[in-house]
Amino acid sequence: MSNPSLPVIDIEPLLHMTDAGAAADTARRIGDAAEEFGFFYAVDHGIGSGVFADLLGASRTFFAQPEAEKARIAMAKGGIAWRGWFPVAGELTSGFPDLKEGLYLGEELGPNDPRVRAGLPLHGANLWPAAVPALRPAVEAYVAGATRAGEALMRGMALSLGLAADHFADGLTRHPTLLFRIFHYPGSNPDVEGFGVGEHSDYGLLTLLAQDDKGGLEVRTREGWIDVPPLGNALVINVGDMFERLTRGRFRSAPHRVVNRSGVSRYSFPLFFDPDFARRLTRYRSRVAKPREAARWDYVDLHATIGTYGDYLLGKVSRCFPSLRGRSSARG
Repeated sequence: MSNPSLPVIDIEPLLHMTDAGAAADTARRIGDAAEEFGFFYAVDHGIGSGVFADLLGASRTFFAQPEAEKARIAMAKGGIAWRGWFPVAGELTSGFPDLKEGLYLGEELGPNDPRVRAGLPLHGANLWPAAVPALRPAVEAYVAGATRAGEALMRGMALSLGLAADHFADGLTRHPTLLFRIFHYPGSNPDVEGFGVGEHSDYGLLTLLAQDDKGGLEVRTREGWIDVPPLGNALVINVGDMFERLTRGRFRSAPHRVVNRSGVSRYSFPLFFDPDFARRLTRYRSRVAKPREAARWDYVDLHATIGTYGDYLLGKVSRCFPSLRGRSSARG
């Protein structure tokens, strides 16, 4: 396994946009990292260390509960919003069960939200554990900060493609699909073989990942697999398949996996910052100068018709939880 070599990028200039030169330089670095690795660290992202500490503490408390207590908010009770807890091996990656348990959350939407009234899957209210009241405020504070960081990163992505800073915010992500996960990887068991998460690439636009201090994330680069260890309060950012499609291969959606070798519990917190669910997607042809024509690692056709993001997303998510397949459609 190689030593860590991912770029570390200060994204503060993109949070406030008060220095056009600094924002342009940050965007250039983001674009270079997206092309070469599909991964980078983001620092000065605006999320305080106390916010993360509260989230980690409440998450540990939740996952330490007996399974019967966690099952009170099982995913089967989340309806078409697809929220709730799943047990170890309850999620599949590339057809194989992951050695992790998790809690699926998202943007908290009430019954009067137009997307909820329209019956859009993956939109609605979260399921919160009554036994851990500290979890909800911790999650909501973290998601608010991570969403602001995601908006800043999207400005950087736009600038790096020669587009206006607010190009995506004015269209593709005007109402982003925001999905948040809390994952618990139990300590290693010598009698169980497998990955915390098997090799895969993310299906959306951007993933913003916070992780505890245990390590275990690995990314496949052009030279082979490298570790992506925790780096203080930095977020790990990675490009998803949808950005690779939209840029015709210029941005790289890199395969990655998790192996918990620490011997103790590991926690991670990915926020998926994705397009508007109902948005019909188009590629950026005229201003993207360097499309990659080589085949992807999984042979996905980058030139295939995409349709709406919601149709695309449902096809992907249902593979992770086959038991939920057929409960919802893009029309509700």
